[in-house]
Amino acid sequence: MKNMLFNCLMMLLSISFGYAQEKGTVPKDKSVDMNEMWGEKNVSFQNLEDGKAKLFDEGNFGMFIHWGLYSKLGGVWKDKTYYGIGEWIMNPRVADIPPKEYMKIANDFDPQNFDAKKIARLAKDAGMKYIIITSKHHEGFAMFNSKVSDFNIVDATPFGRDPMKELSDACHELGLGFGFYYSHNQDWTSPGATGGPKTDEEGNEASFKDYFQNKCKPQVREICTNYGDIDFIWFDTPGDMKKEYVVELANMVRELQPNAMMCSRVGYGMGDYSSNGDMEVPTKNIEGLWETCDTNNDSWSYAWYDNNFKSPKEILKRLIATVGRGGTYLFNVGPGPDGAIPEIGRNFLMDAGKWIEKYPQVIYDAGSSPWQHALPWGDVTTKGNSLFLSVFDWPQDGQLYLPGLETKIKSAALLSENGSKEISFTKKNDWTIFELPFSSSDSPVSVLEVKLESSVENVKVDTTLGVYPNIESLLRVEFAEVNAAVEEEISWMEKFGEWKHVNQVSEWDTDGKVTWTVNVHEPGYYYLDLNYKGKDRLVWKTMTDEGFLVQNQQAATGKYQYYNMGIVEFKTAGKHTVTVSLVEGDPKTSSLKAVLIQPIK
Repeated sequence: MKNMLFNCLMMLLSISFGYAQEKGTVPKDKSVDMNEMWGEKNVSFQNLEDGKAKLFDEGNFGMFIHWGLYSKLGGVWKDKTYYGIGEWIMNPRVADIPPKEYMKIANDFDPQNFDAKKIARLAKDAGMKYIIITSKHHEGFAMFNSKVSDFNIVDATPFGRDPMKELSDACHELGLGFGFYYSHNQDWTSPGATGGPKTDEEGNEASFKDYFQNKCKPQVREICTNYGDIDFIWFDTPGDMKKEYVVELANMVRELQPNAMMCSRVGYGMGDYSSNGDMEVPTKNIEGLWETCDTNNDSWSYAWYDNNFKSPKEILKRLIATVGRGGTYLFNVGPGPDGAIPEIGRNFLMDAGKWIEKYPQVIYDAGSSPWQHALPWGDVTTKGNSLFLSVFDWPQDGQLYLPGLETKIKSAALLSENGSKEISFTKKNDWTIFELPFSSSDSPVSVLEVKLESSVENVKVDTTLGVYPNIESLLRVEFAEVNAAVEEEISWMEKFGEWKHVNQVSEWDTDGKVTWTVNVHEPGYYYLDLNYKGKDRLVWKTMTDEGFLVQNQQAATGKYQYYNMGIVEFKTAGKHTVTVSLVEGDPKTSSLKAVLIQPIK
């Protein structure tokens, strides 16, 4: 298993997951409350029986589905397109649709092309092991047959069916896990709920307790009772919801569905695993049980204009990176107003699934990378005594470089659907060089299996970042030592709800500096680029431990961009340091993201 579940309980409590609510900023919309968005970031395990976490821990890949009345709108209200995440269109921050007007949308919601079996089959063919779907999002509309509120898809729409029952049955039939998303704190059409009306239909003041006791808790009881065995209950945005309500809700779920896993967004550390920030794939390994939730384009729910779908290669890259960091990848699709998943996204998922079918060992029950981070040409996952090197950028000179592996290699082979082909390798200093054919063995990702003479649990690796002789090497600030400056993650929205996350260094003192230790395979000249943002023109200085100096002035903008600084020389192979400091520029707004070192050939 990728996580030694019962050995990491205390360790998980000390891990800081990538939540912008405590360590980020939101420059495009400072009104967004990150605590409201994502809730608690640290969790403790609650009553995890043997086998309860198996599907999550070993499956590593699940389908998320955002579908509701907002899908009918597709990002449009009163002939105006609102760009950003479509499921928030009702919110005052977006179209500010009055609850009574929004609720009328149900009168015309008739998704006749919804086919639960097709969606479940797509998930299975894409290599996913379970589905989690929105049973009720922040809009308050139940996508199931609720006896608690008439504002549901069976009673309020011409569709008149329970798609959650159909999808749960389809998942169980295909052997897929199944779970529900439920917005337990926000409900913009329910009196008393966070974001909802302050008074009921009779004009009486409504409290959160009224909403919780009369709608939230009874509906959660319904989804935990009427759909057979459930593998996940995915609560969201707990905000300032009182702990007593969260505890009451979590305890009821554990009573009714003892094998269901709850993510950390239930709040107050009551979850069984941690849910990372939206659209964020970590750059460093994380211990414990955790997931990252991502979406196939820019919005979570359907938006008519949003066809920016992730390619099969990008899906696989982000999936393998998540598994390589020790996590599980929850990948979202947004059915359209007709209930069908958009064709481009469906096709790309199918292509990714065909690759996974050929190389399941790279994903399922796979362990994290001993290097603790991605490598310039791809990433590494593990199982048994094998390293699986997923090569996204095939080396043009036929040589794949692997730094820092100290454990002895038994054999190496390129995998394909037609079998495996042994390849030769040599060792130079502490680098292993694999001799590859000049063309890749598969598309979009080739896999090299490296069998070790010991199990991967005992593998020894020097995790120092390498400077490669045949591919550019990226040095992110989160892998550096920072002195007299502030290194932190910041987050912002490109469009409303489209999150971007960056680790960066700013707040420079006069002697501030960022220093990387690197392992150089070949001495020589390399191009040096810095990735930064700021104001006006900035002067940066880069020094090596061998005394080589690069100092240059380049422009700066409000976006992170690469700027060429010049050429750096490493006179000898082996361990060196690269230090960057700000010479001229605003020390507060000058923000360094990374260094790029490119071989000159």
